[in-house]
Amino acid sequence: MTVSSLKEGKIMKAFIKKSVLAAILVIPGLLMMMNEAPAAERYNLTVAGASPGGLWSLLGAGLDSALKASYPGSTVTYQTSGGGIPNVAVLARGSADMALIEDSVLQMAREGKPPFREPIGNIQVLSSLYTWAPMQALMRKGFAEEYGIETFADIAKVKPPITIAINKRGNIASNVAADMLDAIGATPEQIESWGGEIIYAASSEQSELIQDRRADMFINSLFINQSSIMQAASNVDLKLLPLSQETISQVNEEAGTHTFVIPGGSYEWAPREIPTISISTTLAVRDDMDEETAYNLTKAFYENYEQIAKVHPAMYRLKPNIMASVEGVPFHPGALRYLKEAGLR
Repeated sequence: MTVSSLKEGKIMKAFIKKSVLAAILVIPGLLMMMNEAPAAERYNLTVAGASPGGLWSLLGAGLDSALKASYPGSTVTYQTSGGGIPNVAVLARGSADMALIEDSVLQMAREGKPPFREPIGNIQVLSSLYTWAPMQALMRKGFAEEYGIETFADIAKVKPPITIAINKRGNIASNVAADMLDAIGATPEQIESWGGEIIYAASSEQSELIQDRRADMFINSLFINQSSIMQAASNVDLKLLPLSQETISQVNEEAGTHTFVIPGGSYEWAPREIPTISISTTLAVRDDMDEETAYNLTKAFYENYEQIAKVHPAMYRLKPNIMASVEGVPFHPGALRYLKEAGLR
């Protein structure tokens, strides 16, 4: 073996020793870095809704699916509650992480209007969930023909002995229906003076009342072709009454509703467009929610909106631009950051 070969062998051995030593020093560091890497984010949240089995409970399941799509292992647990008005208190006192609350209710809460005793300003929103639950003023066709009633305002002009069913007290649809009647000059006292009355009943009860002719009319916030309407229409002829622009503007100002037009032909017995108002439902949070959490939740819900939309046929209209359409109530800063990044604001 030559001298040069011996030298090359020594150099190679030295290189190998240095490489092995470097690996021994580096590998533990790499392992430590791997062990210190943050685990994928998981969220375990509650959302306050209303009674079990309704649309809101399905929306709770949709929110759960949407969050899981972005953050596997996360959960959104639906929490039974009394609906939008009670949910303001539930959310404000921290008894739920999120809540389904109508935008009209949020406006009332922020302004301290009844039933709220004082302004509640610590609630913001991540998203609108639907905007198409119009107030539908449905009257028995026979009663409308008997008294010559063609529009909602005609009720106050004719002053008939009318029995009107509206939602139970404490439900925002009940408040808005009362605002609609007040706007045309048909307060409960005035209706009683005509020989009529107001009945406070849940949606399913309203349908039964008009079918049994114990009510001449019901006013409620309902999806077009909702089962309670179709059930009533299968047993009694109905007439859908349009609201005047004056009434619409007054109620929108008072109740925080928005203008809505029920397309002509939505029902066989309502061939023309019917102008009215609608109540929207939002996903609300407290303003002290961590901004990064609000950002992540908003991103997950908007980017996986199909998971929410597929929970019920009535939700087919849901799209990110609808979700970002909330007005009158502020978005949480984390939600707003996502909306701006996504070009939705």
